[in-house]
Amino acid sequence: MASRVERDPASDYRRLHAAYQQSLRYAEDVRRLYHQLQRAICQSLLGLANALEAKDPYTRGHSERVAALSRRVASALGLGSVVVDTVGQAGLLHDIGKIGVPEAILKKPGPLSPEEWEIMRAHPVIGAQIVAPFEFFGDAARVIRHHHERWDGSGYPDGLVRETIPLEARIVAVADVFDALTSARSYRPALTREAARAQLVEEAGRTLDETAVAALLGVLELEER
Repeated sequence: MASRVERDPASDYRRLHAAYQQSLRYAEDVRRLYHQLQRAICQSLLGLANALEAKDPYTRGHSERVAALSRRVASALGLGSVVVDTVGQAGLLHDIGKIGVPEAILKKPGPLSPEEWEIMRAHPVIGAQIVAPFEFFGDAARVIRHHHERWDGSGYPDGLVRETIPLEARIVAVADVFDALTSARSYRPALTREAARAQLVEEAGRTLDETAVAALLGVLELEER
């Protein structure tokens, strides 16, 4: 009769522990590669946005300023870090869809024709379609699509109204409007910060979310102290 082999519990534990440590290292490698890929995609998308702004000296730096201001407004509203990051990503890439708008329309020095305006109004949808295939941009894609919606339903592309507009999109909208007003454009000079603030107050509760406007004004006041 064959003798039974005695198992060594300590040896079994060491083997299990080694296998567990190896699985942890593998998981860490996968996580690191995922974040490297995420950073590479972010840099590529940012490169597209910068290439777009390089075409137009009037909008250079606009996306970075909107992203920074959007993050500060989201933080002032007490939103969590994940939402603040989403708002920042969306602010940085909110105009990326303009890559699909002809340069002649982007740089036109006067009012757009109805046909040109229709093309311009497509840029939020195009932008959302560009970033949507990347899972980690899912929430940002939704914000990009809706950053031109307006509180009273007069915006685009979907004519959303009031709270049906994602809060993150309402935040990017007020930051976008403020930076646009205080930046020179081919068709008008920049407004002073005081004049821009007055316009935001006028639009609060009409085309812009009153809470987001109040938070932005508070952020500006703190910056100027």
